[in-house]
Amino acid sequence: MCGMPQQPPIRSTPARPPRPDASMSLLTNVMDHSLDDGYAEAAARRNATGDSRMPRTLRAKLGLALGLVLAALVVTVGAAQARVAAPVVAKEREELIDRIEQETAAADKLESSVDTLRDDVSRRQREALRTQGGDQGELVGLLSGATAVHGPGLKLVVDDAKEADTSAGGGPRQTSGFSDTGRVRDRDLQRVVNGLWQSGAEAVAINGQRLTALSAIRAAGDAILVDNKPLAPPYTVLVVGDGSRLSTRFHNSADGQYLHALQENFGIRTSVSVEDDVRLPAAPSVIVRTAEPKAEKGTS
Repeated sequence: MCGMPQQPPIRSTPARPPRPDASMSLLTNVMDHSLDDGYAEAAARRNATGDSRMPRTLRAKLGLALGLVLAALVVTVGAAQARVAAPVVAKEREELIDRIEQETAAADKLESSVDTLRDDVSRRQREALRTQGGDQGELVGLLSGATAVHGPGLKLVVDDAKEADTSAGGGPRQTSGFSDTGRVRDRDLQRVVNGLWQSGAEAVAINGQRLTALSAIRAAGDAILVDNKPLAPPYTVLVVGDGSRLSTRFHNSADGQYLHALQENFGIRTSVSVEDDVRLPAAPSVIVRTAEPKAEKGTS
């Protein structure tokens, strides 16, 4: 029985399971080929020719050894010089410190000598006022500020407002009006002092600084200077004179009204009290700028 030739059965080959890193082909390629082909070729060629970066000849090796020896010698010499120079530098530093201490002591001695001479000059001025001033010598010394004084008087304290802007950006009050600052300015103290003089003050001092006919109240930035000495708030003004009368006259004067306006409009704090005994120091120095001899009676 003839039949149709039978075809061999077709067997299907099972497919390989997918690689877990199939989605990371770029990373796999980098890991499998970590060295670039050009670098690999150059390394193979160098190995084939026997070329190396290390010196092969004896002369090259000696040159390398000599270079290393010179480098070590330079480092050693530098360290030795630093060790030798260290005591010299320390000695020079000690000498400089000693010199600074000596000069400081000399400056302190000169300052003490200046204070002694200033006190001696003040003493001689007071003696001259007593001996040459006659009956008015004491009054002249009082009015000129050459002698310390005490007696009944007035105590006036002027201070910045609580919310005063003390930063560098706060502008002072202008001459044509006021800004929103609550700080006491130099012209405020000028008006207060002038008002007290006009009200009958016999002697005035601000924060222990005695005022004379030659005193100046100025400003340097935000600081107030009295005879070039800076003062800090609160500003305590001590006055010798009839306290009750001084207080009444000052409050009724234009300068007293000015101070009251500062208090009402800008919060500047003030307080006035009548004192039974006020003590004012003498002025540090009284300089006579001009002098004329007193004409004697009976001379033509």
